[in-house]
Amino acid sequence: MNTNSVQFFKSQPQEEVPTDCEIIVAAWNLSNPENIGKIIRMAHNLGATEALFIKTNELHREAKIKKTAGFSFKQMIWNFISEDDFLNKIKSDYELAVLETCDGSTNIFSTKLPKKLILLAGSESHGIPENIIKLSPQKVYIPMPGGCKSLNISNALSVASFEWYRQQTTL
Repeated sequence: MNTNSVQFFKSQPQEEVPTDCEIIVAAWNLSNPENIGKIIRMAHNLGATEALFIKTNELHREAKIKKTAGFSFKQMIWNFISEDDFLNKIKSDYELAVLETCDGSTNIFSTKLPKKLILLAGSESHGIPENIIKLSPQKVYIPMPGGCKSLNISNALSVASFEWYRQQTTL
């Protein structure tokens, strides 16, 4: 049995995202460089336009990010940006949706996500600041029927990003 993923996907039909659909994956003030690398790799797998990391002045060791991101480290467009730069970005032609367990959030699997989306998740320990949540017209959560009611940020962004992909290619 061949388990080479490159060969496998060459033999599979590709569900292309329509050309009028784009996603930017964003994360707020992460502290774990491995999570940053995982998000870069996931965004690259998804075909995201870019991955953004909204940061304060904290610096991360690039070697740890690169180790986790692997091939995607140099192949995917990703950047650390300031809060002000992020606020300017969300004024573009993308719609913002926050992935957060907050008042007014809806189940992501029953919520229609926009075609051009900035999907933002919060830091591992503090989530997304309230002032940023209030700017978002859409707030979504991932249902968790099990005993643990939280996901690692890279896992949560993966689930939510691929739900966006599913909606763009099958609905």
